[in-house]
Amino acid sequence: MRKLKERLFRSIDRIVEEGLNRIYPGATLLIAWPDEVVYEKAYGTLDFERKTNLETVYDLASLTKVVATTTAVMRLFAEGYLHLHDRVGRFINVEKPKADITILQLLSHTSGMQPYSELWKYLRGKELLEEILKIQPIEEAGKKIVYSCLNFITLMAIVEKITNQRFDEFVYSIFEPLQMEHTRFSPGHGENIAPTSEREGKRLVGLPDDELAYYLGGVSGNAGLFSNVKDLYRFMSALLKSEIVPKPVVKLFTQTVIEASNGKRHLGWMCPASGTSSGDVLTDKAFGHSGFTGTTIWCRQDGLFVIFLTNKGFIKRLEEEIMRIRALLHNVVFSSIEEKRSIFE
Repeated sequence: MRKLKERLFRSIDRIVEEGLNRIYPGATLLIAWPDEVVYEKAYGTLDFERKTNLETVYDLASLTKVVATTTAVMRLFAEGYLHLHDRVGRFINVEKPKADITILQLLSHTSGMQPYSELWKYLRGKELLEEILKIQPIEEAGKKIVYSCLNFITLMAIVEKITNQRFDEFVYSIFEPLQMEHTRFSPGHGENIAPTSEREGKRLVGLPDDELAYYLGGVSGNAGLFSNVKDLYRFMSALLKSEIVPKPVVKLFTQTVIEASNGKRHLGWMCPASGTSSGDVLTDKAFGHSGFTGTTIWCRQDGLFVIFLTNKGFIKRLEEEIMRIRALLHNVVFSSIEEKRSIFE
């Protein structure tokens, strides 16, 4: 058994190190069951100078959609403030057909909304948010999966309307009991925060790489959250042990499979698909998500999860070769570590 583990860890190191200094300057990795770390390691540097460590904070990018926004929706669902077939118009003042889009369609990216908006080039802050919320779908809802950041900005607005709190304040109220001290929106400059790309002639440190999140003021439902593997380990452990919301709610959001003509999704979370960041061995009952900055979380149905954080944008913002690193990593981990009984049984 020891030799098998050593061989697995050597394979993992080789895969992650393949991307060092070419795709990303550094990375952190944590593989665990709830309350049991299997392997954790920091690789490389933040910026080709300072060494990474397991406390290094990364821009999570679209992991924000699951760690913050989906979790907030799950909490409101569990407490009886909304259900999946509630419509957008119940909570925020928008015109049809957007008003008729459901919470389920926003979470599963079947709303018909366009993927992104370039309104950030002209607007800032509250005015930008108001105009994003006015954007209408370009396709009929429920027919097709179109991954859209606008869905999760809309969900953020719904969370704020229901709670009468700022989105970040409500999310922190979920994180703080878990002692997620390093998980914040736009934490600003810090010595152990991995820098990403350049914007307006300056290197981004502790500010969102995502344009909409950046120009919304740093807090958004689609991106903008920062964290490290230690905090995300606490988050995933608590989620899987039903300490954030009851088990039926965790099961509903992570095990429901929404099928459309062009793919499958869970609620908020991604459904594995061969050729994506999940790799090739996971089934529909696994769940995870990826982020544009080079971040991923994937979890098998039995509770084994992998957290992999990088700052690939420091080298080349649109570098896509990280997809191969992710697939190799998840294939090796999820095929080598024996599966246990499902946590949902």
